[in-house]
Amino acid sequence: MPTFTAPDGAHLSYTDVGTGPPVLLLHGWSLDATMWEYQVSALVEAGFRCVTPDRRGHGRSEVAGTGYDIDTLADDVAALAEHLDLREVTLVAHSMGTCEAVRWLGRGPDRVARAVLVGAMTPYLVGVVGPGFVDALVADLRADRPAWFADGAPAYFATTGTGAWVSQALVDDGVRTILRTPLEVQIACLRTFAGTDLSDDLARVAVPVLVVHGDADASAPFEITGKPTAELLPKARLRLYPGGPHGLYVTAKDAVTADLLDFVATGA
Repeated sequence: MPTFTAPDGAHLSYTDVGTGPPVLLLHGWSLDATMWEYQVSALVEAGFRCVTPDRRGHGRSEVAGTGYDIDTLADDVAALAEHLDLREVTLVAHSMGTCEAVRWLGRGPDRVARAVLVGAMTPYLVGVVGPGFVDALVADLRADRPAWFADGAPAYFATTGTGAWVSQALVDDGVRTILRTPLEVQIACLRTFAGTDLSDDLARVAVPVLVVHGDADASAPFEITGKPTAELLPKARLRLYPGGPHGLYVTAKDAVTADLLDFVATGA
């Protein structure tokens, strides 16, 4: 995988496949660029160039000792776009990735034409659930994180609902990917995405944004994430998936890709 050097010197990996208009895809908490494999395959076939970075501390990127605050993470995204000279970008982000995306978008980058937020963790989780909720999650992760992620996987993929087709092998693969991310990186990122108020950033986003969310999202309940996110964005289009979980990029992979392609064609 190619790498680039972030502003603070960290070495970060990314994939860059296809030709055509660029789509920059940011992965969710504790995952890596491979989470987008279904969308990347379809987008490349449709004539797009897909760039998928691994966040610092994730995937093949350097496990940096610092830099997990929202400003540095947004700087990393901006640096990659500049490194590759990406223009008229469609920015796609999932879960935690929506937080660094919104911080970057709130700065008014001229490289982005539109954005798609899937399972948004914005605007401000701690403002709703309180800091004690995050502290309890941290304690659970430190006690037995393999069990915590494995126990949460059925809800993440809605395996008794709209994701009933999802195989155990696919679930297990996702958990393995998550567990490759170091515990302290997971904790630092959790505190960042849950504890950063992005309300003002959302209000400053100038480009059209498609907000994609499931109404059965247990990780980011729609009423406290997707709904207020869409309300704060000046140019939002909301797509709510009945029975959709946080793992929409898998459970509704074809529909998510179709909505993304439609938005690229009509949303700017």
